[in-house]
This record gives sequence, structure tokens and C-alpha cells, in this order.
Amino acid sequence: MSETPAPAAPTAPSTAPTAPPTSPADPCRTLLADGLDRSRERFDRALDGVTVEQANARPVSGLAPRIDSLTWLAWHTAREIDLQISALAGVEPLWTGAGFSARFALPLPDDTEDWRHTPEQAALVRVDDLALLTDYLDAACALARDYLDGLEAAALDDVVDRSWDPPVTRAARLVSIIDDAAQHSGQAVYARRLLGLEG
Repeated sequence: MSETPAPAAPTAPSTAPTAPPTSPADPCRTLLADGLDRSRERFDRALDGVTVEQANARPVSGLAPRIDSLTWLAWHTAREIDLQISALAGVEPLWTGAGFSARFALPLPDDTEDWRHTPEQAALVRVDDLALLTDYLDAACALARDYLDGLEAAALDDVVDRSWDPPVTRAARLVSIIDDAAQHSGQAVYARRLLGLEG
């Protein structure tokens, strides 16, 4: 007489973590955040070991006054991220809302159009402590990362500015913001080298 096979032992439920569902916006957010982080790190390299006097100076003032100081480049980059991301998010800019205007105390109005600054206006952007520059850069980049983290895929195609032809979408504006940061962080490295510093 054949024996009845013993029943199989119950299988323990799997404890392997389940990957969270991904959104089509995830790769876009990852790329944008990575580009932002690279620019931020580049500013750290550009400012490493620099004195306040060196940062505030135009590297080759008499020869090329349009090559702006490290201070202006870092301030303008933080500001362009801050003002544009704040506008997309519908919140008050850090420049006024987080007190950076008062901390910098520049002889310029809060609504100065720094992307149109003359060499004389750019020379007015000076600091007494480089930590103020990195504080503003860190705050602006954190604002941008938080905004990207909460962004839905469908929102990337929203038109956010109809004053251009073609109209500007949210995705295009974000690329523009981060491309500007990459441009100016590269200029900062070049300005550092013009000061005779390695890096």
C-alpha cells in the first residue's frame, strides 16, 4: 500500500521590500536635481580657500570688467534660483521672506534686475563673510529640491509664461533655472583661476 505524501510546509510570507511605484516625472526630477547639486558643489570648489577680498574683487577689472566677482556670481545664482522657484511655487522669495535682503544689506533695491547689472552695479554686491553666500546658496538649492520633490509629472507641461514665443512650460523654466546655475558656477571656477588660485 502506497503512503500518502506529507503536506508541504507552509511558505513564510516574503519580507522583501516592495519598490514604490514610479512616476514619469521621477527621471526628470532626478536629472534636474543632479544638475542643481553639481552646480552647488562647483561653487564650493570655486570659493574654497578664497578670502573675502578676493571674492569681492573683479578678477581682471581693467581688462575685462564684465567678468564679475565670485561674490556676485554666487549671489546672483542663489537669487535666480530663489526668485524663479518661489514664483513657480507661489511663495514669497527667500530673499525677503527668510531675511536675506536684510542680512546682505546691499545698496540695491530688492527688485533689482541683477541679470541686467552693469559692471558698476555688480561691484556693489559685496559681503563681509563668505558664509552668507553659502547660506543663501544652500537655502535656494533646498527650496528648489523641495519643489522638485513635490512636482507631479502632469505639471511639467503647464504653461507658466506666455510672454515668450513659444510659451514657456514649467519643464522649460526648470531647465533654464538649472542651466543658468551651471553657467554661473562654471564662470565662478574661471574667475577663481583668474585670481591666480588653483581649482
